Amino acid sequence: MSERTAVYPGSFDPVTLGHLDIIDRAALIFDRIVVGVLANSGKEPLFSVEERIDLLRRTIGERPRIDVTSFDGLTVDFARSQGASAIVRGLRVVSDFESEFQMALMNRRLNPEVNTVFLMTAFSNVFISSSIIKEVCRLGGDVGDVAPPESVSAMRRKFGLDG
Repeated sequence: MSERTAVYPGSFDPVTLGHLDIIDRAALIFDRIVVGVLANSGKEPLFSVEERIDLLRRTIGERPRIDVTSFDGLTVDFARSQGASAIVRGLRVVSDFESEFQMALMNRRLNPEVNTVFLMTAFSNVFISSSIIKEVCRLGGDVGDVAPPESVSAMRRKFGLDG
């Protein structure tokens, strides 16, 4: 039987405990997970692609069978380049489903050999988003229970809060 590879794409600006939850649970299903940091998301990220990759690698640590790299362009093309048969997407709330479902249908149209697998986040992570975490941290709030220490430290440095 061949290795089952999935890609988990995202901006990861910064990585959150919700992201780690999805990575860990996807690793229970697939033999190999490739976390793909989107290089050109159309957003203005707080962290550069290199910083986001470094944060993910330090946060993931020694977890086996998980690779981190960047990509630009279509997710289905990235999946094909990694030999992946699936794209993993995390869902927090019902409102996530509509846009994720539309993307999954378009990806299937572009490459029917790549399936999208939706994983529901743990209940404790339902309200977590990188945008909210960045805003709370920027304003001096404690985000240590929703983001890994590496992300918290990096955000505090970026916002000049470690003075």
